[in-house]
Amino acid sequence: MRIQPFRGYRYGIGRVTDVSPVVAPPYDQISPAMQRQLHDMDPHNIVRLTLPLDGGDAYASARLVLERWVSTGAWQRDDAPSVYGYHQTYEVGGTRITRKGLIALGDVTEYARGEVLPHERTHAGPKRDRLALLEATGADIGLLFMLVGDPEGALARVIDPAGPPTAEARDLKGEHHRLWRITDAGTIAATAAHLAPRPVIIADGHHRYETAVDYARREPAARAKLMAFFPVEGPGLTIRPNHRLVHDVHVFDLDRFLGSASDWFEVAALDDPLGFRPRNDHLAVVAGARAASLTLKPGAAARIAWPRATSPAWRALAVSVLHEGLLRPLLDITDAKLDAKTHVDYTADQAEAVALARAGKCQAAFLIAPTTPAELQAVVRGGELMPQKSTHFYPKLLDGLVFHRLGDPA
Repeated sequence: MRIQPFRGYRYGIGRVTDVSPVVAPPYDQISPAMQRQLHDMDPHNIVRLTLPLDGGDAYASARLVLERWVSTGAWQRDDAPSVYGYHQTYEVGGTRITRKGLIALGDVTEYARGEVLPHERTHAGPKRDRLALLEATGADIGLLFMLVGDPEGALARVIDPAGPPTAEARDLKGEHHRLWRITDAGTIAATAAHLAPRPVIIADGHHRYETAVDYARREPAARAKLMAFFPVEGPGLTIRPNHRLVHDVHVFDLDRFLGSASDWFEVAALDDPLGFRPRNDHLAVVAGARAASLTLKPGAAARIAWPRATSPAWRALAVSVLHEGLLRPLLDITDAKLDAKTHVDYTADQAEAVALARAGKCQAAFLIAPTTPAELQAVVRGGELMPQKSTHFYPKLLDGLVFHRLGDPA
C-alpha cells in the first residue's frame, strides 16, 4: 500500500483540543435518532456533511455547509504535510484496551492488483449515495479502516507518538479517541517505505473504497483516499459477532425448526441465553420465552450443502454454519433475501438480541460466535469473501477528527 502525507482539515486548529461536539460515527452506523442528536449537538458537527438532514438536495446542502465552514475558518488546513497517529481506548469485559493506528492518504487501486483485499460484498445503493456526496463536495471525509501485517512491530513504533494529543474526543458510547500530528519527514518516509510492499485488508469501508475506485477512474487526481491503518497483530482488534434477528418468515414454528435442525445439530433447552457463550459449531436460538442451543454433530458438516469452491476456512466460520446449516435450508433465507434485507436484521449486542426475541420484535434471534482476526485473514488472504455481516469491528472510527479535500495543493 502506497501512502502519502497530507495537510488535513481539522476543527478549531490552535483553539480547540476536545472536538467531541463535532465528530460522528461512520454514516452507516447512524440511526435517524442519532442523526438528529448529532445534528443538534453542534452547528459544526461533521454529520452535516456525511448525513445531512436537509429535506431537499442533501448533497448540495452538504456542499454549502462545507464551503461555509472553510470560508469562516471553523475548519482549517494544517500548515504542513502530516500523517496522524490515531488511538482508540475502550473497555471489553472490564479490560481497558488501546488500539493504535495511523491516518494517511492511501493509493486507490483495483482489487485485481492485490494491494487492497476486501472481505465482504457491496451493494449499488450505498455506492451511488457516497459517489453523489463525493462529487458534490469534493471532500474525502470518512476514514477507511484498513488492516496491515506488521509482525516486526515497525509500524507500531511509529503510531505511538509521545506528548499530548493534537486533538481528542469522546464518541457517543464514551470511548476515547486521540489524534497526533506526525510531521517529521524522515519518519513519514520510513513509514511509507514500510507499508509500500504490504497489502491491506478492508475492515470497514468497502462501499466508500469502491466509490473512490470508481471516481478515480474518471478523476485520476483522486487516487489518494483517506485511510486509517492498524496492525493486525496489535492489541485492540476487537471483532464482535453480528447476531441474527429473523423476521417475516412464513409460519415460523420453533418446535418444527428444532426438529428439522436435529438432523445435523444436537439440540438442548437453554435456560440462560444471556450467559450463553457461542462457538463456531455451537450457537443458540431464542424465540419468545424459549431458547435452545444447537451444537453441530460430529461429521454433520460434511453433509451441509456448502456453496461451491468455498474453503475449509470459510465453512468453519460461525456465520457460515448458521446460514448454510440452518437459515438457508430450514427457513429459505437465501442470499437474495439477505441482499434485499427482507428477513434478517443484525445486532452486535447479545443482550439486545435476546430482549428483542423475548419481546416478540422478531421471530427468532440467533446467537453466534464472533469471527476472529485469524479466521478473517485465512479467508481473505485465500481470495474469498466472507458471508454477509461476518464482522462488527469495535469501536468504529470517527469522522471529523481530520478530513481531506480532493484537488487541494500539497
